[in-house]
Amino acid sequence: MSKLKIALQKKGRLSEKSILLLEECGIKFPNGGAKLITGSTNFPIEILFLRDDDIPQYVEQGVADVGIIGENVFLESRKNIRIVEKLGFSACRLSLAVPKEISYSGLEFFNNKRIATSYPNLLSDYCQKNNLNVTIEVISGSVEISTGIGLADGICDIVSSGSTLLSNGLKEVEKVMNSQAVLVSSENLEADKQRILEKLLFRIRSVQRAKENKYILLNTPNDKLEQITKILPGMNSPTILPLAKPGWSSLHSVISEDKFWDIITELKEAGAEGILVIPIEKMIL
Repeated sequence: MSKLKIALQKKGRLSEKSILLLEECGIKFPNGGAKLITGSTNFPIEILFLRDDDIPQYVEQGVADVGIIGENVFLESRKNIRIVEKLGFSACRLSLAVPKEISYSGLEFFNNKRIATSYPNLLSDYCQKNNLNVTIEVISGSVEISTGIGLADGICDIVSSGSTLLSNGLKEVEKVMNSQAVLVSSENLEADKQRILEKLLFRIRSVQRAKENKYILLNTPNDKLEQITKILPGMNSPTILPLAKPGWSSLHSVISEDKFWDIITELKEAGAEGILVIPIEKMIL
């Protein structure tokens, strides 16, 4: 029986969240010690733990069928692979930064300057787009120290909270791109492996939808049902059940996370009571 080979970052925050995603999808696998390869006990996949920067090449060459990497790594790699799903975690940005004592006035600051980065392709594209003439110093790690040791006038690196920049005397001045974790695939998967990938994507999307939504239960006077239903339509329409108390009903529905607080306020103002909000583990459409 065929197995889908999926490459994950072997250590770091992206690794932890990728493993958590597979676990939330109900996929069980041993993950102890220093194993670089393991198989699932209940799903036809084999997991390879690799360096993040190596995953695009392994996927392109067919050593792995799919992989989870940062979108920035995908774009930088220039490999013949494709994004099959954006995963919504490990959000960050690729940004330009300069020493905090610099009086930064705009992009023209970087003209004829040296910029240190681990992302020369993305930086080169950005500079060409903005008509900047720069010298790119390619570094594989510890980019933040480049200005302090005199190697560069600024850096281009991944930023999440910005604390690493601050601790190295730098400030973020321009955003090159936003990034998040993505699931990538080789261009030509065998048919049986494509079917396994579709099953995996079905589980991933169910988990993602659950995180983006909340299940809500509330009590409402029957004379307020129409008004409250308009506020809270649900996926198709809310479920309405009569309560033992005459003239009252229980209403059940789903609301999106980003509209949660605004809708709760509207519901209370419309007369809803006893509002319960419950996390959703999986959401199948």
